[in-house]
Amino acid sequence: MKLSVAIPESALSDESLKIDKTRKISVLARACAIFKIDTIYIYQEGNKKTDPGLMVMILRYLETPQFLRRRLFPKMNDLKFAGVLHPLKIPSHNTPVNSKKIKAGDIREGIVVSSKGEKFVDVGINQLIRYYGNNTTNGKRVTIKFKEGYPKLSIKDIDKSEVPEYWGYSVKERANLFSILSEWKGNIIITSRKGKPVSNEQLSKYTKSDEHTLVVFGSPEKGVHEIIGGRMNKVQNAKSINFFPNQATETVRLEEALLGTLAILNANN
Repeated sequence: MKLSVAIPESALSDESLKIDKTRKISVLARACAIFKIDTIYIYQEGNKKTDPGLMVMILRYLETPQFLRRRLFPKMNDLKFAGVLHPLKIPSHNTPVNSKKIKAGDIREGIVVSSKGEKFVDVGINQLIRYYGNNTTNGKRVTIKFKEGYPKLSIKDIDKSEVPEYWGYSVKERANLFSILSEWKGNIIITSRKGKPVSNEQLSKYTKSDEHTLVVFGSPEKGVHEIIGGRMNKVQNAKSINFFPNQATETVRLEEALLGTLAILNANN
């Protein structure tokens, strides 16, 4: 089952301090990595814009392998509390720095760099690798596969979809939730207290399907139905499901809803 999620940027509105917002984003990123989320869509909701862009920035920062971060992320206020972030430790991050350990078939993330008029890729080892690929823009992040291991270390470009294991999520911004839902071609699960209580029978439609499924979450102040309003009947292939039918708390926070919902979907996969 291929999953993506849609979450509102306003999910940070219930935190007043940037350090707490940073921690919350870290929990969201970890949940998405644990359950192999393909794409995280961040949508705008409401007029409250505290720290706009913070969620997108930190999600992208966390997904980036550590050895590439200094090149791709200059010092900025949004990353002031990066020290509290928990690493994702996904396969694309777990890369040895010793070039002698590299074998043919190994896959790496890298960044295109120039030196003396020639193109190379920095893949986090103790030497640059000559690059003949198509992404010749300096500072461009690329996914490469080693055609030959040490000592020749020749590489080729590959698409992220060619990697056989989970390689991280992508982050996309949208102006509103309806634009995401109206463009979506696969299945849609709307998480809502107004939905039918979750059941194995319901979930089998998604877990046994080859179609990409989008799981949609509301904001701290509004549920998905309130956000969409009267346009809900224009959304195709959408089903509202209550993943917490017997909740004792007044509300379920986004980080709790994300972990709980994805865990239930994973258990039925």
